[in-house]
Amino acid sequence: MHNLTKPLLAALIAVTALSACGQKPTEAAAMPTPQVSVASPLKQNVTDWDEFVGRFEASQHVDVRARAGGFIQAVHFKDGQVVKKGQLLFTLDSRPAQAALASAEADAAVARKAFERAEVLMKDQAISRQDFDQRRATLDVADAVLRARKLDVEFTRVTAPVSGTVSDRRVDAGNVISGGTSAADVLTTIVATDQVYFNFEASEAQLLKYQREAEKSGGKVEIKLQDESEYRWTGLVDFSDNAINNGSGAVRMRALVTNKDGFLKPGMFGRARVEGSSEYAALMIPDTAVVSQGAQKVAYVVAPNGTVGIKPLETGPIVDGLRVVRSGLSESDQVIVNGIQRAMPGATVEAKLTTITETAELEAVATKQE
Repeated sequence: MHNLTKPLLAALIAVTALSACGQKPTEAAAMPTPQVSVASPLKQNVTDWDEFVGRFEASQHVDVRARAGGFIQAVHFKDGQVVKKGQLLFTLDSRPAQAALASAEADAAVARKAFERAEVLMKDQAISRQDFDQRRATLDVADAVLRARKLDVEFTRVTAPVSGTVSDRRVDAGNVISGGTSAADVLTTIVATDQVYFNFEASEAQLLKYQREAEKSGGKVEIKLQDESEYRWTGLVDFSDNAINNGSGAVRMRALVTNKDGFLKPGMFGRARVEGSSEYAALMIPDTAVVSQGAQKVAYVVAPNGTVGIKPLETGPIVDGLRVVRSGLSESDQVIVNGIQRAMPGATVEAKLTTITETAELEAVATKQE
């Protein structure tokens, strides 16, 4: 009996081992629930802005020329100086003009006396009407020449036609100029810089929007230079061209910018943003919370039971680091703002509530969504 028991026990153990090898696990280990951060959209009053690249231009630009030729006697300004309207810039030698004026004065005096005698003779009918008219015409010509010679004397003083910043002088004292309207006759240039223009081009749709919003917003423009991070300069749109360019479909527009310290120079480039709407209340979320699905923009939201859903969005511009949502969300929606890559539509997630700040940063409040 003892000898038979051992083989039977061994066989039983072998069968038990084979059964254990073929046994399946009762249940796989459960996967952890993905964790995401959610926040309600931030409600804030915003204004839509359109951005452009443009260039500054002087509000006035004048080429200074002498109206009469002559010898330049003196230069009365320093290159780059700020001058006032009427300020003396150049002096020409006035002696030839003064001599011509003296001769014209003498001729005019003789013609006037001759006419006065003719008036007396005409009263006595001692002179014909023809002779009287001739002496009056001679006096008129002499007076006209006298006025011209007086102008020649005035033209020996070249003054600033406008207030502004003068360029460098093109000629020095001691040179002889002819006076004229050609480019070679320019003595210097003056640009008015207390107010400057900022020129840019806008599309037809933008022009229509600005015209409709002009009464509400006033066409406000903010500008920053290429080395500036903030929009430091402000102005108002004061001009739009009278026609749209047939080739580009754009229209030339201009903003008037105050430049009291003269820092802005004509020819500088700048980046401008134009107020494209009046202020309105908008919902805002971080731009990283907006997901592109083809041409459509969507946001992932979490329901009270933890299920992930999708909401199509109509988005606007970025303001203060946050994306404006024109439609598609409500204030009560819990938008996934962190951990989107771990969320799948229809799946269940563990949501942690956060707060969207105006600087587009997230502050965890360690509060679980119920």
